[in-house]
Amino acid sequence: MTTEIAAGAAPTAEHTVTAGQYITHHLGHNASAKQVDIIDFSIIHYDTIIVSVILAALACIFLVIAARRATAGVPTRFQAAVEFVVELVEDQSKAIVHGNRSFIAPVALAVFVWVLLMNSMDFLPVDTFAGIFRALGIHGADGHEPYFRAVPTADLNGTFGMALVVLTLMLYYNIKIKGLGGFIKELFTAPFGAHPALWIFNFGLNLIEFAAKTVSLAMRLFGNMFAGELIFLLIALLGAQWVGFTAQSVALSGLHIVAGSIWAIFHILIVLLQAFIFMMLTLVYIGQAHEGH
Repeated sequence: MTTEIAAGAAPTAEHTVTAGQYITHHLGHNASAKQVDIIDFSIIHYDTIIVSVILAALACIFLVIAARRATAGVPTRFQAAVEFVVELVEDQSKAIVHGNRSFIAPVALAVFVWVLLMNSMDFLPVDTFAGIFRALGIHGADGHEPYFRAVPTADLNGTFGMALVVLTLMLYYNIKIKGLGGFIKELFTAPFGAHPALWIFNFGLNLIEFAAKTVSLAMRLFGNMFAGELIFLLIALLGAQWVGFTAQSVALSGLHIVAGSIWAIFHILIVLLQAFIFMMLTLVYIGQAHEGH
């Protein structure tokens, strides 16, 4: 796209960038270095870490306040909402995990609340942080506002990090429930049988299963949130085409308002659903670790 817009990524109103540059800037990360290779574990995305940690702290504060304000009488709306979420997670963990849930249920609750808060960052106006940086006079070396992405779950590094934690819990409970020897035996003897000729096939299939669970868990959340973020940027570009009270400007601005409102309402469902799915899959994978093939 070559249409020039007064971008929120520009330090002054006189600076214009193309629509493609606008989107590229908003999809860039505040990182320790520019990523060149497809995989580079030495690069740190500061924005993902900062927002994730702040929201994790807010989730803890939110749950602690709810616990301290809980009363035996008629609950407030806040208490009723929290109790609904807690009961939902507890019921699901009870149905899925057949074993001690004293640690698993709280983990599932924390996962749901944390992912929900991270997903909800997508509701901030796309130029929020660009506007803050511009107001504070903070500019990068190129004269534009620094890169900063506010949705940690739209970063594959963030979702993969959470998926790896779930993988660690899967391995931990497999060893805890079945014992190290029992877990290793299951890796080589399930699902096809214990015949030595089948060991390599069993082991390979089990490795693929663990890898597929981890990758799908990360990619599902990342894909949905990244797509939602990109659509919000495309809708924002409609409103940036304003050049005066012309038929085209009025039509695009009206489409910007209508499309933005519809997508925001629909995105509420996506934000809630993706947090619920991530929580449910976490319970399912840990629950499977409690059962043998």
